[in-house]
Amino acid sequence: MVFLEVEVNRVVIVDPNDLLRLNISLRKYMTIRLLSKIGRWKASTKHGYYVTPTILNFDHDSRGDWLTREVIFKVSFKCTTMKPCKGEIFIGTIDKVMRHGIFLKCGPIQNIFLSEKKMKDYKFSIDEQPVFVNMNRGTSMQEGTKVRFKVFDLKWIESEKEFHVLATIEAHFLGPI
Repeated sequence: MVFLEVEVNRVVIVDPNDLLRLNISLRKYMTIRLLSKIGRWKASTKHGYYVTPTILNFDHDSRGDWLTREVIFKVSFKCTTMKPCKGEIFIGTIDKVMRHGIFLKCGPIQNIFLSEKKMKDYKFSIDEQPVFVNMNRGTSMQEGTKVRFKVFDLKWIESEKEFHVLATIEAHFLGPI
């Protein structure tokens, strides 16, 4: 998993009435507003998944809106991000097992699909619960199993603000852990 540090520029709108009502400093108020915005962003196609902001820089240059009485501040911050790339190897946890493949989760990536076509020698079986079994190795993959996989392909879904990843275990040292 590769983590990157990127610099992002945004604006924060401050309502003076909120400052009075909450009885907190301007810097703390702006930090809270910015953190709530970052939580809603989730990810971008350029930077990947936003993990955590690290350094906040507030520009003291501001503009006021006389109609709404709000003040607009320019803010820049460094943020740790994580962007999946083709060929990268991850360890994920199986979330759901279906006849056509497995859905995994890995950190902020919630949509990882491992197709049965990308699992050589594994066959679908339903005993007490759905499972993929490899009789040659004596291994199985079921809900909750950790799997080392490689990113085969990925696609950015703008409406969901996240990546959908196709995985494979067709290489050495990949598969259930």
